[in-house]
Amino acid sequence: MSLTRRDFASRSALTGAGVVLAGSVGALATAPNALASTDTESAGEEHDRGRGRGHDHGGVGYGPLVPDPDGILALPAGFRYEIITYCGRTRLESGEYTPSNHDGTAAFDGPRGTTLLVNNHELGGHRDDWAHPVPLAEGLVYDPAAAGGCTVVEVRRGGHVAEWVGIAGTAQNCAGGSTPWGTWLTCEETEDKAGEEGMTKDHGYVFEVDPEDRRANRDPEPIKALGRYAHEAVVVDPKRGHLYLTEDASGPNGLFYRWAPPEGFRHGRGRLRTLADDAGVLQAFKCFDSGGKFVDDLSRATRTGTVYGVDWVDVPDRDAENTSVRRQFTDGQVTRARKLEGMWWADGGAYIVSSFARDESPGRPHDGQVWFYDPGRRTLTLKVLLGVNPDPSADGAFDGPDNITVSPYGGLVIAEDGDGVQHLFGATDSGRTYPIARNDLNVGSEDDPEYSEFAGVTFSPDGKTLYANIQDPGIMVAITGPWKRQKRR
Repeated sequence: MSLTRRDFASRSALTGAGVVLAGSVGALATAPNALASTDTESAGEEHDRGRGRGHDHGGVGYGPLVPDPDGILALPAGFRYEIITYCGRTRLESGEYTPSNHDGTAAFDGPRGTTLLVNNHELGGHRDDWAHPVPLAEGLVYDPAAAGGCTVVEVRRGGHVAEWVGIAGTAQNCAGGSTPWGTWLTCEETEDKAGEEGMTKDHGYVFEVDPEDRRANRDPEPIKALGRYAHEAVVVDPKRGHLYLTEDASGPNGLFYRWAPPEGFRHGRGRLRTLADDAGVLQAFKCFDSGGKFVDDLSRATRTGTVYGVDWVDVPDRDAENTSVRRQFTDGQVTRARKLEGMWWADGGAYIVSSFARDESPGRPHDGQVWFYDPGRRTLTLKVLLGVNPDPSADGAFDGPDNITVSPYGGLVIAEDGDGVQHLFGATDSGRTYPIARNDLNVGSEDDPEYSEFAGVTFSPDGKTLYANIQDPGIMVAITGPWKRQKRR
């Protein structure tokens, strides 16, 4: 059913939430749970003032970061980290080294008090191009030419760690998402077809990985009903059964998708892979403002609290046999955004990241947005907005949000994938940001330092441990310390 302009206005009035034209002077500053208060014109000044105060983050967070004498991870005083896996150093149960390029991760309760983490390895192209691809474990291979996949990491009491292959022979496994039934959906961020980049099968799909039942992962098959494109992340609406998916792509910019299951379908372990290739309905979103005006790109929003209504448009050819899915729509049919990245389901909806916008986007440049999609109201609200960082090499400002999780202590925890210095940082319910960790591992040179992005940010099921990845060379860390509920200020 189409959500009309009148429906949008009526629902907004009933819920008491104001709706504004994006970029107008009266941009909504009182949207429910709005997470920031700056716009893209003033955010640079906020960054400058933050550096002048010695990284004062308004009394929230855990204080300044302390440089790591081992040169890996700077943390606030009282916090510590442990290395769980390290590419080329730690080994799988089978004897091979841990694969490289750690990315999206989720944590699950395992048997006998263990924690199970499913870890993506974002390895694209032919496996011969990589020193440490995901090993081709018997029975777990989709395409023997591809380098990517997932490993499952088991953390036991006393610090013992075991790691094994969950799926192999997939490509560019970037983010993904956990399911309410206890599995991991790993997403291929590529559109390579058989015969391209040495591949023997088509890629650009979502696969399901069971962290606990190794037998369930045998003979992997893509969930083609969810489409073939440059997948980034996926979340599940446990109430309605819909899946929401982001696309990290440009030329043109990527799309935000919804998959509605066929009538009578019931979710559960392994059931997605039983679907027909054309099962359910795959749709792309289309946004409009309170005046009913179509919004072509999310970069048009310049103030937090901006609210858009959302409609959904059917995808013509979800398997992109001849044309990429995002190119199957003409201007005016769908809304786009640059680098639609991490996503997390909480508070009855989906938190969605757009990492940045520059010349490839028609609106105003920014260094990161976090949106919240409310499926009940069919609205999209801008919660976090980061202005363009004037000096990414200087510590203190944040840019390029990527993977994201909702913290059990309030607000969000975000993995940075920008330029220069890389952080894990928090954002409170009122919009204050604060540092949690900084990557001190220089993979460049002394004269030209380079710091890899963070990824795979996720809390343990009991909320006591924050797991995160340094993508290059591929390190998973466990962070513990005096976590506390952040003030709503």
